[in-house]
Amino acid sequence: MLKISFLSSLLAFSLLFQACSSQEKHKTNKEEANTPLHKDQIVLNSILNKKYVLKKTANGFTLKDSKAKILILDIFATWCPPCQAEATHLSALEKKYKNKIKIIGISIEDNIANEKLQAFANAHNASYTLVNSAANREVINEIANKLKLGQNFGIPLIVIYKDGKLVHYYQGAVEEEFIDSDIKRALGI
Repeated sequence: MLKISFLSSLLAFSLLFQACSSQEKHKTNKEEANTPLHKDQIVLNSILNKKYVLKKTANGFTLKDSKAKILILDIFATWCPPCQAEATHLSALEKKYKNKIKIIGISIEDNIANEKLQAFANAHNASYTLVNSAANREVINEIANKLKLGQNFGIPLIVIYKDGKLVHYYQGAVEEEFIDSDIKRALGI
């Protein structure tokens, strides 16, 4: 019954987005032209117009061409108070671990302007990478499916990967110390 409900929701969701205007369709096609041909890769565009390629693995994601050992994906919304509060903590962790970790913030808000994300970054000291891409939804859905969270999971959702394998994830507000502890454990510190 759960599978049928999920498939029905997925079908309804995909039909909803097939009714885009021709201008939006042109934008999507342009973006798809920059997408790698590999089905196991997803291109995310940062608000600073830098491209990041996530490679799908059996258990999660890795970041192509990254020297960082740990990848943290932060699924958030600009209007969410716990998401706003965690931004400073995630920035502090990325600064603390410099090249050992890479944090990418993925907004759940469809069609949000880069200016709004930049305003969020400025207001909440989010110095890590924020992406605003048509592919955000694909990454979010992939994570929710792999973690068996369903479509209506709580945010913020912080997912930690090492070498493409899930280390840990958090739903909702979490103390910086817990994330730091998981990073240390994954790095063997």
